Amino acid sequence: MTTTRSHVGSVSEAMLYVAFELSAKRWKLAMTAGFGVEPWIRTVPAGDLPAVRRTLEQARGRFGLARETLVVSCYEAGRDGFWIHRALLAMGVQNRIVDSASIEVSRRARRAKTDRLDALKLVRMLVRVCAGERDVWREVHVPPEAAEAARQVSRERSALVEDQTRLTNQMRSWLTTWGAALPQRRTGAWWTTVCTGTGTALPSELQRRLARAAERLALVQTQIDTLDREQAATGAAAASTDALKRLIALKGVGMTGAAVLIAEGLVWRQFRNRREIGGLLGFAPTPFQSGETRHEQGISRAGNRRLQAVSIQLAWQWVRWQPESPLTRWFQHFAVTPRLRRIGIVALARKLVIALWRYSTTGAPPIGATLKTA
Repeated sequence: MTTTRSHVGSVSEAMLYVAFELSAKRWKLAMTAGFGVEPWIRTVPAGDLPAVRRTLEQARGRFGLARETLVVSCYEAGRDGFWIHRALLAMGVQNRIVDSASIEVSRRARRAKTDRLDALKLVRMLVRVCAGERDVWREVHVPPEAAEAARQVSRERSALVEDQTRLTNQMRSWLTTWGAALPQRRTGAWWTTVCTGTGTALPSELQRRLARAAERLALVQTQIDTLDREQAATGAAAASTDALKRLIALKGVGMTGAAVLIAEGLVWRQFRNRREIGGLLGFAPTPFQSGETRHEQGISRAGNRRLQAVSIQLAWQWVRWQPESPLTRWFQHFAVTPRLRRIGIVALARKLVIALWRYSTTGAPPIGATLKTA
């Protein structure tokens, strides 16, 4: 996500401002022509783009705007994703997707909240943004369609790995209640050979449950293997200048980690500086300064969780496989206690992702990094 800095038009320029409040059955549109103009609210069926187009035409007439008047819209990021954004762009509407967590709210213990109030608030904020006011909200980066489709593979694999872990833990838990342990090597009908803590065979009901769970686990593993082969084929077919090809050429960076970095936007987000990367990761400082009180609250953690997880994994792999790297030496010099190791690995992950971003976009490898041998 990125802070809004764009400036559309001017206060004196005629413009139609539209805020969408989305739900599963209906969309509420709040429309206005600028500061001091009472918003007009209409409701259309969810997904009915022709109805949206007709409503925009009616709004132009209501506010006395010409047919060619620029239309600027916004809606909060959510379950509908980006297809509405692309449809609005195709209609000639300049749309923005807003990070819901960045919208300012009243700090009262209880506050009124309805779709109508939310739409009114959003359209008034949109007018402020288009007039040039900064830091009203934060906007979501919309990925290219190809990038959005490509990241389905890495996200599916992550979900399958979670399912694999969940099923394994469940079977381990079931066996523990009978004083048994889950075998490390499991082949064939392994549940028939496991004994309880008293030396007897497992109950037949538990054996059937384990058999069904093992069948589901085998299916999950098969699907993971299929995705791994697809990712490997993608990496092998990539050009030498491709970001994915560059990343997997480094020792300590595997196909899975590189694929997640690329899919979650290491390249297509078009970062301008290292601070934006730290903000996306959530590995950015949060100072507290009030009067004479000054202290650091730690990292924000409000970032992309997939990137957070893979960056920590890559950091540990980097320490192992890149011992001569300045990044590794910095970590070893800093992390002299278990507590400092926990702090240092997060700092190393941030430094490493920044270095990998530069490598992906410019081709300049991290200083002291070693490439894999053919």
